[in-house]
Amino acid sequence: MNLKELLGVELPIIQAPMAGVQNHELAVAVSNADGLGSLPCAMLSPEALHKELSALTAKTSNPFNVNFFCHVPPNPDAEREKHWRQTLAPYFIEVGLDVNAIPEGAGRRPFSAEAAEVLEGFKPPVVSFHFGLPAPELMARIRGWGGTIISTATTVDEARWLEVHGADAIIAQGLEAGGHRGYFLSKDLNTQVGTFALLPQIVNAVSVPVIAAGGIADSQGVIAARELGAIAAQIGTAYLLCDEATTSPVHRAALQSDRAKLTALTNVFSGGAARGIVNRVMRELGPISPDAPDFPLAATAIAPLRGKAENMGSGDFSPLWAGQNVSGCKAISAMALTRELAGLRSDFPRN
Repeated sequence: MNLKELLGVELPIIQAPMAGVQNHELAVAVSNADGLGSLPCAMLSPEALHKELSALTAKTSNPFNVNFFCHVPPNPDAEREKHWRQTLAPYFIEVGLDVNAIPEGAGRRPFSAEAAEVLEGFKPPVVSFHFGLPAPELMARIRGWGGTIISTATTVDEARWLEVHGADAIIAQGLEAGGHRGYFLSKDLNTQVGTFALLPQIVNAVSVPVIAAGGIADSQGVIAARELGAIAAQIGTAYLLCDEATTSPVHRAALQSDRAKLTALTNVFSGGAARGIVNRVMRELGPISPDAPDFPLAATAIAPLRGKAENMGSGDFSPLWAGQNVSGCKAISAMALTRELAGLRSDFPRN
């Protein structure tokens, strides 16, 4: 199956869905450049999802991707949550917040029948998942409107599992990738390897198309991924400085500084392992902290710290998500960047 048949796009570029640093505008720009724009949906309520999809489909008639999580929500552990808040208490005192007044957060929701109901009104051509796949009945609903289903694998075993359970294509997520690891069969970080070690192994292990993700920042990286068997490259970090991204000022500043040379996997922001630029809270608590509640429960307590610190111009408590290669970050339009990543002149109009 070729790229056009699988995703409906001309360029082998998928913009990675990045919750917290984008809305529909980034996805629209990439799709209008003939790449595949992606909308992160795991943190959206049904009402917000409908609003974003309405805005997206009003601005592009090209294919796009919507992304959801498939994690199993953990059982709340009151004692562990209490200990986590005690761990964070000195920071709350420092910035003048009450650790006992932490509000409940919306969190990250796994894909549900309610979300599928909203999607059916828009029939997105591509639906992608992190942390496995949803229940068969939910996958059947996606197939009912002709949707293509893709999901992330961080190991060969996960890729084989995804193929057996019905994924139409697999994203091979290397260790270099920014943001959350898509692992779901094992949380052992020793199983995680680099993109160009993982990619050919997954290509050889499955019969469905494979998409490369992690550390790809320019057209040469895209070419290398395709030479190793990938049908396309999924790229996130390079888009973080684009005009259409909602990346915060402190995050943008970090990406353009020497600090961006040092990233690490951390669980202090959500409870799940994710790669970001090393900052104060990562250095002092971890970066992998045994105190952090399971994903996504750790996020609620640290969110007020992030908000207060960012208002004071500090990223000490912010998830400054970034991959190991920030060299492709450019403060240009996402349409221009997409064309550059595909090896095209960005100043030329689309054909």
